[in-house]
Amino acid sequence: MSVETPRMIVLLRHSKADWGQEADHERPLADRGRQEAPLAGRRLAASGISFDLALCSTAVRTRETWKLAVPELPQRPKTVYEERMYEASLGELIALVNEVSDEVRNLVLIGHNPGMHGLADALAGEAEGDTLARMSRSGFPTSAFAVLRFTGSWKSVEHGVGTLVDFWTPHS
Repeated sequence: MSVETPRMIVLLRHSKADWGQEADHERPLADRGRQEAPLAGRRLAASGISFDLALCSTAVRTRETWKLAVPELPQRPKTVYEERMYEASLGELIALVNEVSDEVRNLVLIGHNPGMHGLADALAGEAEGDTLARMSRSGFPTSAFAVLRFTGSWKSVEHGVGTLVDFWTPHS
C-alpha cells in the first residue's frame, strides 16, 4: 500500500465506567457504559470505515467497551491490547501510532481521556464543518469518537497532519 493512500484514524474513548472499590485499571463498565458501547459500534459501522487494526488499552473498561462495540462492525479487525495506552501522554500516543505498519490503512484506538481528546486536538490541523467546535463544546465524553483523515505514512503522524472529519457522542 502506498504511503500516499488516504488513511483514517478513529479515537474512541471507553464507555462510562463504574466507580467501585477496584484499582483504576480494573474498573469495569457501568450499566450506562454497557448500553452505550454497542451504540458507538453501530455508529462506527455506519461510518463505512473498515478497520485493519485496533489498538486497545489493557484497562478493563476499554477492553469491555471494545468487546461490546466490535460485534456491531461488519468486519472484526486484528486487535492488539497495548499496555502503553493506559495513562499514555500525548507524545506516547503519537509514538504508538508512529509504530503502526504502513500495511494498515485504517486504525482505531480505544483509550482514555485526556489522551483521546488531546490526540484528536493535536492531529486536527483542519476540520470539516462544525466537527471541531462540537468536539470542543462536548469535551470528549465517554463512548465518544473522533475520526481523522490523513495521507502519508503512520511514521509521519504528528501535530496538525490530519483533518477531523467526524465527531460523535452518544448524546449528540
